[in-house]
Amino acid sequence: MSGPKVLVTRPDIPVAGLHLLRERYQITLWDKQEPIPRSELLSRIRGADALFCVLTDKIDDEILEAAGPQLKVVASMSVGVDHLDLNALRKRGVKVGYTPEVLTEATAELIVGLLLTTSRNLLQANRAIYKGEWKSWSPVWMCGTGLSEKTVGIVGLGRIGVRVAEILKSFNVAKILYTSRTVKSEASELLNGERVEFHELLENSDFVVATVALTPETRHMFNARAFERMKRTAIFVNGSRGDVVDQDALISALKNGTIAAAGLDVMTPEPIPLDSQLLQLDNCVVLPHIGSATKETRDEMARITARNIMAVLDGTPEKMPAQINLT
Repeated sequence: MSGPKVLVTRPDIPVAGLHLLRERYQITLWDKQEPIPRSELLSRIRGADALFCVLTDKIDDEILEAAGPQLKVVASMSVGVDHLDLNALRKRGVKVGYTPEVLTEATAELIVGLLLTTSRNLLQANRAIYKGEWKSWSPVWMCGTGLSEKTVGIVGLGRIGVRVAEILKSFNVAKILYTSRTVKSEASELLNGERVEFHELLENSDFVVATVALTPETRHMFNARAFERMKRTAIFVNGSRGDVVDQDALISALKNGTIAAAGLDVMTPEPIPLDSQLLQLDNCVVLPHIGSATKETRDEMARITARNIMAVLDGTPEKMPAQINLT
């Protein structure tokens, strides 16, 4: 097929989005399950009019230079865009698409699932059965801590953070504390939420949930000092990006009892090495970055990414479903 060329960096993009592009454009598809190597990306992007990428693809000035001046749009099947050099894209006039909102519900569900799994020792209890450790009902065995009447601190009250807070209301939590650049009126009115400084949130929360975007300012914001401010009974859950956490400091805090436990859907690096100390800790639950992993969500993310590309290649960028404002 003639026409604009679109490079897609994964072979397992949901058909719901991929078929929209196949019907109209020349598709170059990376055909292996692992992330496309940088050398291959540099080679295959040459002459591309559009790039369909995912969060494991680092798109910087070198990649854009290799693509050439005809590149019109980079569309990422993600809500986070820390893998994209937005300044380089802006300078070259390349439109940027992403997929916010659609994954809010799935990610919020997963975060609440991590809270419950970690606080109620669900994985440890399940493993205990297979190890033959379940001898009889016991008054204290596998006792965790409940959410009811507890204070939950949410660091970064964006779409996902707000939805987590809404879900937690049904668990009868006592209070929601949050950090944000501005006061969120809906949080105060609907969620019994209170905006506080980061250190106050850490010191007063029974559960600390990270849903903050990764930026130079938030990188390693959860460091040794942050964990030391938390209650020794506190549980930390990260559903944002691995690099908001100083992982060595987290491992130390978990080993030394500085905090009680952690639940992680993201970490550094990804995939996590099998010899990582995080995987050796009974008080840490680690998941393979599956926050948005429902079929319905991933299908819609693929469709939005395809439509972001189609709008630009059709000469109507104002019709992009979700565009990053680079001005």
